[in-house]
Amino acid sequence: MTVTGLSKQQRQYRIAAHLQEEVVTSQGQLVELLAGEGIEATQATVSRDLDEMGAVKGRLPGGDVAYIIPELPHDQVAPADHLRRVCREWVAAVDSSNNIVVVKTPPGSAHMVGSAIDRAGWTDIIGTVAGDDTVMIVVAETSTGAEIAVELQELAGV
Repeated sequence: MTVTGLSKQQRQYRIAAHLQEEVVTSQGQLVELLAGEGIEATQATVSRDLDEMGAVKGRLPGGDVAYIIPELPHDQVAPADHLRRVCREWVAAVDSSNNIVVVKTPPGSAHMVGSAIDRAGWTDIIGTVAGDDTVMIVVAETSTGAEIAVELQELAGV
């Protein structure tokens, strides 16, 4: 059965659900998953949807590369447990200097850690800048880089 009259937002919702529920390594795989639900979509459509949704390919534990949606809505504060899970999976090392904290991650993973930190609602953190395997955190004057580094090390177990 083919689903007709599906809006772009509804299709993107289903794509996001698939990315959260299973490892999706290619756009073709995503087209097949949607087809299994009766949703017709071309690879070009799925490619545009992934781009609009901010989905990127990230390295998973074990080395596989799959599509992920790294960011939550900007006004949503993620639960503390989310940051703990992200740190446990993706943080390799944490260091600090004055009001700066540097977090090292596996290649391609820094954006996930930076996003989780941004969404944690820490008032002692002004912001993050994420590269490929490094997140730089700027700490507010109300705290120190060393204090935030210790908290992140504890969350990550490193």
